[in-house]
Amino acid sequence: MSGASLVAVCAVHQLRPDAGAVGSTAIDKRPVTGPVRVGAYGVYADVQADRKNHGGLDKAVYAYSQADAAYWANELGRELPPGWFGENLRVEGLDVNAARIGEQWQIGGAVVVEVTMPRTPCQTFARWVGGDDERGWVKRFSAAGRLGPYLRVIKNGRIEAGDEIIVLERPDDAPTILEVYRAG
Repeated sequence: MSGASLVAVCAVHQLRPDAGAVGSTAIDKRPVTGPVRVGAYGVYADVQADRKNHGGLDKAVYAYSQADAAYWANELGRELPPGWFGENLRVEGLDVNAARIGEQWQIGGAVVVEVTMPRTPCQTFARWVGGDDERGWVKRFSAAGRLGPYLRVIKNGRIEAGDEIIVLERPDDAPTILEVYRAG
């Protein structure tokens, strides 16, 4: 696939207090300037406060599309910059919600990632979006089908905003992330 690119690479800006069981959240991600190392556990300098539900080898990186962010910016009536969804990668020109489990992307000249599963929205995400101001956020986000995928890192390397994204492999018999989410 041509025309797909990386808008931003994001890492945690700061841990924030959260009413959930962990007591803090790392959802506050912001763009990083210049080349950033990506290893088996994700973007260098990124953290996950709730490692039971986020992070690890199969959830090392989270990708979200610029088109989906623009949709939500219109719906919510506010700007949603890269990282706002807690994503590590803001991408454009790639339908991330139609990505198939096992699909592999090359980002830049070195990094290869593999689609593992859809994001499952949670109450931490709802609180981040606006708490009582956005009641029903988890259901609304889910119903829109604009979830974005978690990715496993297959090949380490460095990436940066502007890098091309190439779909290297797309298993036609594998379900899309939306099919997996809706079946779950």
